[in-house]
Amino acid sequence: MPSALPIADPAPADGLLPSTVVAGASSRNFGVYLHVPFCRVRCGYCDFNTYTSDELRGAKRSDFASQAITEIALAHSVMRESSLPARAASTVFFGGGTPTILPVTDLADMLGAVVDAWGLADGAEVTTEANPDSVDRDYLFALREAGFTRVSFGMQSAVPHVLATLERTHDPARIPLVVQWAREAGLQVSLDLIYGTPGESLEDWEASVSQALAQHPDHISAYALIIEEGTKLAGQIRRGQVAMPDDDVQADMYELAEKRFSAAGYQWYEVSNWARDDAFRSAHNLGYWVGHDWWGVGPGAHSHVGGVRWWNVKHPAAYADRISAGVSPAAGRETLDDETRRVEAVLLQTRVREGLPVTRLAASGRTAVAGLIADELVDARAAFAGRVELTMRGRLMADAVVRRLLDE
Repeated sequence: MPSALPIADPAPADGLLPSTVVAGASSRNFGVYLHVPFCRVRCGYCDFNTYTSDELRGAKRSDFASQAITEIALAHSVMRESSLPARAASTVFFGGGTPTILPVTDLADMLGAVVDAWGLADGAEVTTEANPDSVDRDYLFALREAGFTRVSFGMQSAVPHVLATLERTHDPARIPLVVQWAREAGLQVSLDLIYGTPGESLEDWEASVSQALAQHPDHISAYALIIEEGTKLAGQIRRGQVAMPDDDVQADMYELAEKRFSAAGYQWYEVSNWARDDAFRSAHNLGYWVGHDWWGVGPGAHSHVGGVRWWNVKHPAAYADRISAGVSPAAGRETLDDETRRVEAVLLQTRVREGLPVTRLAASGRTAVAGLIADELVDARAAFAGRVELTMRGRLMADAVVRRLLDE
């Protein structure tokens, strides 16, 4: 089941934000995230806030678009009444769940509501996630017609037994078809991969990398499988039905991916993400990593504006009740102090290719940089120029690097 919400302060029913959010707002990009919490089946490794039909308990998929549109109107009102400057959305991202489980007209209506509320900045990136078996050619052409610019397909693997372990339902032979249709529609294409699945060999992973590269996507994400407590896969591992992913094998898989992606002309820009040109980076995700503003719409969606973070109630039925009552669906929120924002910048910006300014580190963190250079985890030339940038070895040990930078 999905993980629990954080514990924090109650969120006001009117959703109004404190005056502190206005400072520097004009220099921050604004993005919109729409969380569509529906899936046909629950994958065994997934702890995202998603629900299959038998878990909805009275909520209806068919009502979701109108509810999200109501929250968008609330968001626009809250931002205006909180004295935030008018900003067009630079990115819009539909995630889930499986956004494309909904009729394409629903996605178009929600995007239209975003445009009506804020407008889109010039060159705005508009993305939806999609399962390969949840779209056809007509659906993809309709997305482009509605104003979407990008689709991110959950490929995960090209190997049937790996997909079976992950409980993914699509046929790997469908990947070339959906990529071709998306290209014909004029959409940018991203492919998401997962490595380190129990039973996946290095040869299996190389087959998946080769299949992904054969599609010539604009962008590739490759994430190490993390076993989340409470998931079906975690239970299978606990009972000895499948093996725990091996850290050393996952490191070998990452190195193989970097070698193959780099040789094919892709450049890493975040530890788990590669693009064939800087223009094809995920601008929406970069907004998260560098601390810009975004409003999260939908059950369980998280938002951040000017150092204030909040999150919506999780279940679609609870979300529907809040929306129908005309109150904010936020379940809780927190105001980040300067030190927390600095720590989060270290956690996130260290993972990005351009790295972190050394000036964002506390004194102990600056002292730690010399040891990280000696251990070949941080690039020496970049550090002398005032930035912490990970080496290849550092990317494999990014979490350890962050711990040393924050060890006080």
